[in-house]
Amino acid sequence: MARDFSVVGVVGLGTMGAGIAEVFARSGIDVVAFERDDEGLERGKGFVERSIERGVARGKLEQPEADAIHERVQYTTSWDDFARCELVIEAVPEQMDIKLEIFDRLDSICQPDTILATNTSSLSVTEIAVATARPSKVVGMHFFNPAPIMELVEVITTVVTDQSVVEDIEALCKKIGKIDVTVADKAGFIANALLFGYLNHAVGMFEDNYASREDIDAAMRYGCGLPMGPLALMDLIGMDTAYEILDTMYRQGRNRMHAPRPLIKQMATAGLKGRKSGRGFYTYEGPGSPKLVEDRLTPKPDADPSAKVDVTGKKIGVVGSGTMATGIVEVFAKAGFDTTYVARSQEKADGVRAAITKSLEKAVGRGKLTEDARDAALGKLTGATELDALADCDVVVEAIAEELGIKQVLFANLDEIVKDGAILATTTSSLPVIDLATQTERPEKVIGIHFFNPAPIMKLVEVVHTIATDDDTQAQTLALVKAIGKHPVTCADRAGFIVNALLFPYLNDAIKMVEANYATADDIDIAMKVGCGYPMGPFELLDTVGLDVSLAIEQTLFREFREQGMAPAPLLEHLVTAGFLGRKSKKGFRDYRK
Repeated sequence: MARDFSVVGVVGLGTMGAGIAEVFARSGIDVVAFERDDEGLERGKGFVERSIERGVARGKLEQPEADAIHERVQYTTSWDDFARCELVIEAVPEQMDIKLEIFDRLDSICQPDTILATNTSSLSVTEIAVATARPSKVVGMHFFNPAPIMELVEVITTVVTDQSVVEDIEALCKKIGKIDVTVADKAGFIANALLFGYLNHAVGMFEDNYASREDIDAAMRYGCGLPMGPLALMDLIGMDTAYEILDTMYRQGRNRMHAPRPLIKQMATAGLKGRKSGRGFYTYEGPGSPKLVEDRLTPKPDADPSAKVDVTGKKIGVVGSGTMATGIVEVFAKAGFDTTYVARSQEKADGVRAAITKSLEKAVGRGKLTEDARDAALGKLTGATELDALADCDVVVEAIAEELGIKQVLFANLDEIVKDGAILATTTSSLPVIDLATQTERPEKVIGIHFFNPAPIMKLVEVVHTIATDDDTQAQTLALVKAIGKHPVTCADRAGFIVNALLFPYLNDAIKMVEANYATADDIDIAMKVGCGYPMGPFELLDTVGLDVSLAIEQTLFREFREQGMAPAPLLEHLVTAGFLGRKSKKGFRDYRK
């Protein structure tokens, strides 16, 4: 039977420690809340009091309940008060020497059966455990910030942790209303091991001037549905904290993808630590403020070349009849552009119109579109089976199979057919745009317009310019994307562009975790959804995208960057070889045949 904890101690009352103390007090458990001096104690007490006051103000707590929570917390600066605790959790800065000193103190004060836990997000729990006289009773309890709101707790076991201790902590997590995932002691555990490689890569994009901070963040929010962009998240975490976590992960795994980008250390050294210092990748109203203020990197409206471009009356062409092509045709038609689409047969052309009609009818039924708007959109459509129908188009968008040879032939044909000065665009998600541009006599007019699926719903469009694309083409394309109600982000012609270049190494890292038997696909998905607020876990997403598509993108990234950490996980290759492609084949990382 699991142990019933009645008194829990918390060492350190910063934002995280205060939140952990509140979580236990809200669950009816007495808390000994410790800080080293009266100033820190009052600050931590203030964190708890303000949080509970907000709960009352929002109607989530009754005042008598709030008063009872306050009464359960004993604030102290005396180590001796931990003698009555059955569990003590350390929540101090990520510095091993400080943590070891704390555990040494607790080891000498607490009862022999008291469990000692660390809230570390990346440091070795084993190293902490073996420095005590009770290594079997030391465990990791990694809460996520803000602790009263975030549901996930990673329970970290070491090679010497008693199984009964793990079971006690797992039961305690359930008692306090948390979802736990239990993993072994490895730098970063699940969530941070996956999150910080992705954050580091995003910092590298910015450091290399590949894309602006605004575009990197917007790409991941609009393209992947993430609650925050990676650079804004780095500011929230803090550059000093991020550096320590990445450095720990790199020293343990020697994966260059986790080697902290130099910019992170430079910013931390310069005091540009993020929100807590008032300045990081962005500038804030003051230290600790979430409110952004303009700085020298803030885009200026008068510097946007697309703002002066009028795309009214442009004729649009779309080549393709698949799901993506159909969605793109619908988007342009709904925005009021005359749109000609070319399919391989009349049957497929009719299918495109039927699919768009059905989509528009649904929108009308849901009150999102008027009948007049539906009719107007359908009136903008012209179906064809020959490329010659695109001769007078101002912009032609290719949305066919993701095969370079087929696309190259198409661009060579379009170059001969479409009028001079017209823009030729590709929706490729990973192939080099320049390889298509060089098939034409107008490489300066070739650009990437990468929509996301489903195109009528997803707000993001990546506008990809090659070294040959001229400024006018880029300005017109940006203006067109804005005219159809999408959010454009710009980047150069490099494998994966922004979204896939950040997303797929993260997915690959998740596969490697399963491959190494470190965690299950279910636990990893839970960790990323519950702990990081991702709309889908990595394995849900992989099975939805398709493992064959995912592998092709991973291979493209690896060929371009030659980064060992980007090499596709063998498990992914084996699944594809076996024909397990995800939802579309009814089996991938999960079985959908039932």
